[in-house]
Amino acid sequence: MFNFYRTPLALAILSTLSTASTFANEPTSEENIERIEVYGKLSHYSATKSDTPIMDVARSVSIEDLSQIIDKGALTLDDTFTYSAGVAGQTYGFATRGDWIKVRGLNVPQYQDSLQSLFGNYNNTRPDIFTLEQVEILKGPASVLYGKGSPGGLVNVVSKTPKSEAAHQVVVEAGNFNRKQLAIDSTGTIGSNENWLYRLVSVVRNSDTQVNHVEDKSRVLAPSITWLASDETEVTMLVNYTDTESDTGAQFLPLQGTLLAAPNGKKIASDSYLGLPRFNKYDAETLAVTLMASHDINDYWQLSANARYTDASADYQQAWSTFLPGGNRYIYNPDGSLYKDGTVPRTFYRNDATSEQKVIDIRLMGEFNTGDLEHKVLFGTQYQDVTTDSAGYYAYAPGLDFTTGLPDNTFGDSLWVNVFNPQYVDVNVDALLAPYYTENPETNSKDLGFYISDQIDIGLWSITLGARFDDSESETSGDSQSDSEVSLSAGVIYKFENGVSPYINYAESFEPVIGDNGQGKLLKPQRGEQIELGIKYVPTAFEGFYTIAWFDIEQTNLSDPNSNPQEFQQQSGKAKISGIEFESLTAFGDFRLELNASKLDTESADGYKLDSVPEKQASAWLSYEPSGNFEGFKSGLGLRYSSESFDGTDTYRTPSYTLTDLMIGYEINQWDFAVNIRNLTDKTYYATCLGRGDCFPGEERTIVGRVSYNF
Repeated sequence: MFNFYRTPLALAILSTLSTASTFANEPTSEENIERIEVYGKLSHYSATKSDTPIMDVARSVSIEDLSQIIDKGALTLDDTFTYSAGVAGQTYGFATRGDWIKVRGLNVPQYQDSLQSLFGNYNNTRPDIFTLEQVEILKGPASVLYGKGSPGGLVNVVSKTPKSEAAHQVVVEAGNFNRKQLAIDSTGTIGSNENWLYRLVSVVRNSDTQVNHVEDKSRVLAPSITWLASDETEVTMLVNYTDTESDTGAQFLPLQGTLLAAPNGKKIASDSYLGLPRFNKYDAETLAVTLMASHDINDYWQLSANARYTDASADYQQAWSTFLPGGNRYIYNPDGSLYKDGTVPRTFYRNDATSEQKVIDIRLMGEFNTGDLEHKVLFGTQYQDVTTDSAGYYAYAPGLDFTTGLPDNTFGDSLWVNVFNPQYVDVNVDALLAPYYTENPETNSKDLGFYISDQIDIGLWSITLGARFDDSESETSGDSQSDSEVSLSAGVIYKFENGVSPYINYAESFEPVIGDNGQGKLLKPQRGEQIELGIKYVPTAFEGFYTIAWFDIEQTNLSDPNSNPQEFQQQSGKAKISGIEFESLTAFGDFRLELNASKLDTESADGYKLDSVPEKQASAWLSYEPSGNFEGFKSGLGLRYSSESFDGTDTYRTPSYTLTDLMIGYEINQWDFAVNIRNLTDKTYYATCLGRGDCFPGEERTIVGRVSYNF
């Protein structure tokens, strides 16, 4: 079996091969199709809300299925994006609070099963990759399908759901940083009743991390059940309970002492922990219940819906070295020397946050002909109600006398830390800072959208037209703001008989901005527009898939960069992003080669390069699974390159870096053994450094051994 057919793009290619005679005239096509096992595919709950093959979609979509994710050694969700063009998967390096992803230079929302799953920051858990079938990146504005969002696109993760064929898996992992993990995945029919299916996914993890005193403890329980009510009706309910006990990997290390020379010439170790072990924590808990249903009304129309209720919370406490005016972190004695050779005040942050979501998305899909035109029509309506709440404090540099610049007489330096040699005292910080604790008003956001999309096929042409109306309302402490927007999209793709498919698309996005201009007029939503031109190619002579895309994004209604500090916001700022992306998969013999590359040109409303966005990125993954006498052996070698990035004001430049990943394994009977090493050479690098005065170390080398038993 060719390795290529285990890729997530395989379904798109196979669908094209089997449905279009121009792609099905190779004499070996039928033989290949018969012995192909496809792992990834698009569905009604995918990023495109359709099962249209990628080859027929007039826009960029990238997918990594679970087998690829595991082969490449990803341990967290943001690890899965490091082999995609135009995507920064580890924007802030090693992280424990969340998955920081930029697509085409911009932050993007996170979805699960085509429903939004992340609201703001620090109020929920991260999805565990073992509970997922695949990860999808929809690039460019997507407001026609999803409503408010980023012009960069979105990320959608697809949950594991029940299967009719019984399959059971037990996975044990162990690695450096004392990583230990046990995972179970079991699916099949419930008893002998083939109309009821189940799936149970569970993960227990206990691990240290590359940062001193920061642990990663997680428990995940994700049962699901499917009712095949008839040949036309299917209903699935998924429950996901995730509980994590951790701390914050990001220590906001001072710029001086990491990227820049420190005043005393010393270097801050990348594993330094600048918090307080008994104070710091990031403990999060999420319970999500998702319902997915579909009903075939007749041969032409299908009704589907998915809904979710989520209740999440996070107790976040952290101390970090204080950002002093001018981006400096250091306190000086009157003689000009560093106070206690680098002892600085900490800032203490506490946020007890909750989020509650109720959302439903209902779709009516039809396939029919009008003369020579073949239509795939999608009508949809979506309603979402999200409430977020928080309480806590932000205690800036307690113990600092701002008049003298030295410790005061209240706390002194008892809460301070030496950034070059941290020592930890046993202080009841919560008791000391209790007077700062405040309850913040809750925020409620309600969104209602109606959308329509029509894919029209005529001959070798495929035209997609879409429109959506959204009404968005946000309320805090009795003050409310409403925004109504219409979003449009259009795309055309032409499928030549030789496998080449050029396309062009136009898409829009919007994102509400809460507030007014100081004169009683509400601020307009930020808007995004993109034009994208590309070519997709599926060769007929060998197995492969290739895409190249050029795009131009303009984001408007940003803050006026030329306004004076005392002036109200006028929203005349514009940001511009353009770039080119290349992605490919090629199979030759027992080898499979994946290549990705991108180049971005960005300009913020202030005229600077966007912060933390590398101009150039490239990656390659070569896998080898031999047949014959060495069948069962498998290996993979990957390279990831990221060029320099800037701090948002073009002042500080984070150097480029290249990382190497390795996988070696062996499959025999029901057993699967593998060792993954990410950052093979243990290269020390910074993912990004910001003009405000802090740096974020990249991920150190991880070595994980994995044993899987399948039965």
